[in-house]
Parts: sequence; structure tokens; C-alpha cells
Amino acid sequence: MVAIIQSGPRKTWASLRRRRVVRWLLCAPILGWAFLISAWAIAGHNVLLPQPQQIHYGVRQLRIRGLSIRLVGEPSIEDRFAAEQLSSCLSDVAKEPVHVSLGEASGKLIVLRRTGEVSALPLPGEQPGPESREAYTLKVTPDGGTVQATSSAGLFYAVQTLCQLIEGNAAEASLPEVEVQDWPSLAYRGTMIDISHGPLPKEDEIKRQLDFLSRWKSNQYYLYSEDSIELRGYPLVNPEGRLAQDEVRRIVAYGRERHIDVIPNLDLYAHQHDLFRVEEYSELSDEPHGTEFDPGNPKVLLLLADWASQLADLFPSPFVHIGLDETFQIEQATRSAGTAATPSALFVKQLTTVTRLFQERGKHVIAFGDIMVKYPQIIPDLPPGLIAAAWYYTSEDPTYKRWLAPLIANHVPHIVESGVMSYDNIAPDFNTTFENIDTFLAAGRRSGALGLVNTVWADDGQLLFRMSLPAMAYGAAAAWQHAPMDRANFFTNYAHVMYPATIATDVAAALRNMSEAETDLQKVLGDEFTQFALWNDPFFPVYLKEAMQDQGHLRQTRLLAEDSAIRLYHALASGADPTTLNSLLVGARLLDYAGQKFQTPSELIELWRRNGTTRPDADRWWNEWESQIVHQDHSRIVDLMDAITELRPLYRAEWLEEYSPYRLDSALGRWDSEYEYWRKFQQRLREFSDSSHEGDVLPPLERLAQEH
Repeated sequence: MVAIIQSGPRKTWASLRRRRVVRWLLCAPILGWAFLISAWAIAGHNVLLPQPQQIHYGVRQLRIRGLSIRLVGEPSIEDRFAAEQLSSCLSDVAKEPVHVSLGEASGKLIVLRRTGEVSALPLPGEQPGPESREAYTLKVTPDGGTVQATSSAGLFYAVQTLCQLIEGNAAEASLPEVEVQDWPSLAYRGTMIDISHGPLPKEDEIKRQLDFLSRWKSNQYYLYSEDSIELRGYPLVNPEGRLAQDEVRRIVAYGRERHIDVIPNLDLYAHQHDLFRVEEYSELSDEPHGTEFDPGNPKVLLLLADWASQLADLFPSPFVHIGLDETFQIEQATRSAGTAATPSALFVKQLTTVTRLFQERGKHVIAFGDIMVKYPQIIPDLPPGLIAAAWYYTSEDPTYKRWLAPLIANHVPHIVESGVMSYDNIAPDFNTTFENIDTFLAAGRRSGALGLVNTVWADDGQLLFRMSLPAMAYGAAAAWQHAPMDRANFFTNYAHVMYPATIATDVAAALRNMSEAETDLQKVLGDEFTQFALWNDPFFPVYLKEAMQDQGHLRQTRLLAEDSAIRLYHALASGADPTTLNSLLVGARLLDYAGQKFQTPSELIELWRRNGTTRPDADRWWNEWESQIVHQDHSRIVDLMDAITELRPLYRAEWLEEYSPYRLDSALGRWDSEYEYWRKFQQRLREFSDSSHEGDVLPPLERLAQEH
């Protein structure tokens, strides 16, 4: 078998003969286990995400039809689950069943062998590398295949790689001759999903996310909840907006099957307004109906002890993330507590209290690191065993010195938390997201971080999580592989893993164009996030000035968004899974609407100015103004009314695919107000037409717009 190393971006070296390639490769030095990038190594084979640490291709194939899968030894439930997944993906492509056998089997086989304990989930103290619990080897020859791993997790990850290796279709479906040795570069690879700031994902949607993340070898799923998980004895706390305990148990079990540990990610100091807005609990805050616990109130400890007990029972994970970030009112709490208290002392008090409550229940505690690095003098007083979560979501300082240096200096164990920049934007800002993941991960490797958690927040209350799936895949894959991510080709590689080749090209182009459209729109709308800016009054002087100065980027936003929509329509018509694409289509069309909305005032003002300083004669007024702008058929304002009302039911349908109805009407209120804005503007212009006459002075259009 010819040894070929895959660890970098794909290129083609068509000018080299095969024998010259092989000769060069066999003579090339290997630089440790971070192998020399040989981009042409996988020419003719599928791109794999994440990239295996070592892969060696041969020149032959193993036909899938006629294969069986054999589990050796005493297979566990987890082993059988991995085998059934392999059977499913092989059968789907071969269009013929590939059966699983627990005993002797004839014919060509793929043999799955676990050599150690089941070890389904990550435990405290794990290390990455070739001897790790999750490492695996696989070998495929024309005579069959073998997979070996220490744990059931390793078998499962080998199956994910095998499913990506499949080439051809139906009778031509095959696996290439290949040897793979693979292991994680980080022991802990997580994704955090926010279920508190915006919509509440349904149980089935969370399971769908777990399925998706397992494909990229993620092993932790942080369920961020302020007060969005049912706890016994608190019936008034988010009764419509929480996961029931039975739902949580099913989610935890579903994650375990896929070797993903479901971990509660709480916030047990600040971000507790959902609790304190209930009058019964208002006194527990540092101010009435506030957002932060009062660490000096003895009733707080009683409540937190109850919560810790219930949550520790509900989530079997050995980890818990207790939050404690963004204590915005800590200074005010200090003043109310008296001159003897300091902000840092109050923070340490609450942190220590909550940490001990969970440590007494056998949990390893993680807490956000922003307050720790704000008050670095408290770091020596942190509770022993605490793990800090250093988080930051942009990369203006790619070393992340501010967030990591105090932790490094004090030898605090830590993880790094990147962010998917979709929570305040119309479409995900993939450019910023990928840069943040790459640079923070690199900084985390240098600092000795235990792992990476990629966070997906929902702050704007409008987000469709499914638009963020590519960024979730990027973070999970980056944390497994040792080689840097091939960012330039990621959308192409991702699409070819996710979709048939006939569809992948369109999806990749749609993702690239959406990302650039979002970036272009940001250049026009300034410092505001695009989802918030979308609902702004476009005639408000500040926003109007920005838009009028940058019509080029608005046009580019629309062209890119429209091309994305065309490609998504084509992919859907070609049989692509609407589950992953419909939300992207809503995003593309909403980007187009945003560009159109902020284009329109500038164009209207120019048309208005052409009328002169006084109202022209009736024919000109109709032909050059009313028919184009105000008339009910095919006019500029009605275009916007039509666009937002056409999108509204599509957005609503996607919301209900992902989420419960909780907060849906509140979100749709924005859409309804948008329609009303343009309807009232149209009415105001009609009233002006009906009440003015030829020769009357025309006021500035901006004034008429502001009056409505």
C-alpha cells in the first residue's frame, strides 16, 4: 500500500506522474506527528472532516455490495449502535442492505473490535493523543476492513470516518484501500446552545443537533439555561419556556448513544431576571426585579442548594458549568452591602458557594473567566479544582492575552470558548466566526487549554439555529484535528460531506455568498448588528446618512444574497434535505430585503428632488412619483410591504420546525411592525398627495417620513 499523508488543504499536481509522486513521498521527511502538508495526497478521494491525523491510501477498492459488518468479542449497546450506524450509511449508498453480525459470518467483512472498556463519555483528567480513549485505527483492503479502538467512542468515531470515505453509488459504491490512525488533538470538544435568551428549541431539534455534532466527533454539548429547565417547586418560573425534566433525561440518553456528554451550562450569579421578575423571588436579587443574586441574602443559599441537588440528579455528567459571567450590577451590590464589601469579594463569595454546592455532589465545576481576569487579584482565592472558561468572540488580539495570561500565570486549568457570530446578525458572520475559532484555538493550544467549546447564543430572539450548522461543524472539526482548518475551502469541503456532489457546489456557493453579503451589509449599518439594525427606521438621520454614503455595498449585499437564494432553490429542487437549507433560504432572502430596505430611502429622496421645490403638474406628479412610489401595484413602498409579508410565514414555519411557540409572537411583532411602518409611510404620502396641489412647496421627504 502506498503511504500518503493527508493533513492540509487540497490542491492538484496534474503535471507530476504517479511514480514521481510516490518516489518523492517515500523520501520526504516526517516532521514529528504534525506531518508535512501534502495537499495533493487525497486527489481522487473524498475530503474528510475533521482530517485524520494519519491516512495512507492505496490504489484499489473494496466494493460495498456483498459486505457484512461483524462485531467481535462481547459488544456493548454502544458498540451495536456504532455498527448499526455504519450499516445504515453503507446501505444507503449501496442501495442494498449491509447486515450486522454478532457471530461468525461469511464473505467479505468489516470487523469492529473494541479492546478496552466501553468508556462512552469523556471523564475529568482525560488526555488527547494516539493513546487516548477516543483514538482508533481502521484498515480497508479489497478483501475487507478492520476497525479497532480502545473504547466504544473510538469505534463510533471510526464509523464516522468510514461513512465519509464512501465513494461511488449503488453497484459502484466502494471504500478506498486505506489505513487510518486517528486521535483527538483536544480531549474536550464541545458546543454550547443557548436556550434562554431567545427561542426554546424543541426536544427533537436538540437531538438533531446532537446527531449533527456527532458527525464531526464532538464529545460535549452544553445546554445553556438561565431558568429554562424545569425544576420541581418553581411552577411560576418560565412555565411556557422550559424543557421538562423528562425531556432533559431523553436528551441526555440520546447524547450518550452518540458519545456526547450533555452538560448543564447555568448562570448562578447574574442573568437571573427570569427568576427575579416573579414577585416571590424578587427579594433574592441585589435590587427589586433585578438580574443578579444578592450573595448576602441567606435565602439565596437555600434556593441554590435546592437547585444544585436537582440539577446534579438530572444531569449525570461529571461536569457542570455554573456561569458567573457579566455581573454588571456587582458595583451596585457592593454599595448596598456596605463599605466593607468589594466587588471582587462578593464575586468570590458567590463563586465559592456555588462551586462547593456542586463539588459536594461529585461535580467538576467550570465557570466563565471574564470576572476572574477583570479582578486578577482574586485568582489565588478561587475554589480548588475550578476550571475557568476563557471566552471572547472576535480576534482583534489573536493572542487573547487579556483573557488567558492571568489564568496561565496562576496555573488555572481552563478551556477556551469561541463564538458563532449569528446571535445578532441576519445571517451568520462566518468570516468573524472562523477567524475567532482558529485564533482562539491556536492560543488555547499554546496556553495548554483542556478543550474548546464553540458557543451559539440567541441574544436577538430572532435567530434560526440551523443557519449556524456550518459554523458548529467548523468548531467541532477544528478541535479534533491537529492541522489548521482549511478555511478557504471549508464551505466546499463541508458541502461535499453533507450533500451529494450534484448539490454540493450550489450549497457551497450559497454559503460563501451569504457570508459575504452579511459582511457587506455590516459595512453599511456601522456598529449595530444587522439583525437589530434591520428593524431601524431607515429615514432616521444617522441611519439614512450611513446608507446614502454606501449604496455600493447595499447593491453588493443584494446581488450576493440573491445568488445565494437562486442556488438554494436549485439545491432544494434537486432533492437536497430542506432541514438544513430552508433556514438558509430565509436568511438569504432577509439579507436581500435588508439591502432593499436601506437602498430605498436614498432612491426615493433622489426621485423626490427631481420634482423640484414645488409640486409639478398632475401628469408628471403621477408618472414620476405617485405611480412609482405610492400606488398599490408595483411601487417601491409596496415592494417592501410585499417582501416582508411574503417572508413572514416562511420565517414562522422555520421557527416552528426548530422551536416551541414560546416567544414566537413576540418575535413576529417585529415583522408586523415592519409592515406597519411601510403601510403608514405609504398612507402619509397619499395624504400629502390628496391635500397638496400643483405649485405647493414640497417639504423635504425626510420630514414627511419622520412625521409618520
